Amino acid sequence: MARKPDYPPKPGIAVQLEEGLRLVLAPNPSPMTLHGTNTYIIGTGQVAVIDPGPEDATHMNAIHDALAAGETISHIFVTHAHLDHSPLARGLSAATGAPVLAYGKASAGMSALMSSLADGDPASGGEGTDHGFAPDICLADGQSVSADTWHLKAIHTPGHFSNHLSFLWGDVVFSGDHVMGWSSSLVSPPDGDMGAYMRSLDRLASLKPTRLYPGHGAPVDAPQERIAFLAAHRREREAAIINALSVSMTDARSLARRIYTDTPEILLPAAARNVFAHLVDLSERNVTEPVGPLHFNSDFRLL
Repeated sequence: MARKPDYPPKPGIAVQLEEGLRLVLAPNPSPMTLHGTNTYIIGTGQVAVIDPGPEDATHMNAIHDALAAGETISHIFVTHAHLDHSPLARGLSAATGAPVLAYGKASAGMSALMSSLADGDPASGGEGTDHGFAPDICLADGQSVSADTWHLKAIHTPGHFSNHLSFLWGDVVFSGDHVMGWSSSLVSPPDGDMGAYMRSLDRLASLKPTRLYPGHGAPVDAPQERIAFLAAHRREREAAIINALSVSMTDARSLARRIYTDTPEILLPAAARNVFAHLVDLSERNVTEPVGPLHFNSDFRLL
């Protein structure tokens, strides 16, 4: 039986977030996932699941146990193809017969520049890419899917990941890893794209949601303020990078150590990927340029 949670809920125990919405927390805590992946169950009767999570038999059982007598899973939605969000979709689909719906495979939505970069720099986000992910149904931006007790609209929000979808449910949004309350998102080229991330923040703000349900962490009850904070945070990082490059050209790792002064050592590699995302975006805007071919180890200079 679902119950109102104190955050964080206990992994594997379904909790009621509001009418028609349950949460089952996956048992995969880490510096990149906080307490674990949020798996959401929407509706009653024929329900939808958003982000089944990592390949984990215990979590699979917990999703099934969260269903009331007579309930079935009719649709499985995936926000993006990171290993902490998408792999269990295959097993859950096989067990229930429900189709998996997402924007596309892991590389779907990737720009020409990022596709080119992927050939020489295949590094991905800290969570790891589910390269074998292939949805049964590809959702277009703005496409809606409904059942008797729920209605979801897919919103393409690339940036953290090229195939990232958010889902509009009434006046709230399931924001995946695009906007979270506990941390800013990792943006790691070629999967991540800083220019796309900033545009997706604007897109999400334009929806004027009253609440965000993220892929990790607690609900965000002041979405506009949080989105504005994240956009300002990225602009501050960009300004710090430009300021550092005005002194001397250098690479993403060195810039990360100079700028992310309060970041634990274990997270500095992710910080360097964020810096690289800024450098790629600044180069696309003709503010910086790499010295030689564009890759993670390149030195960059101001134009």
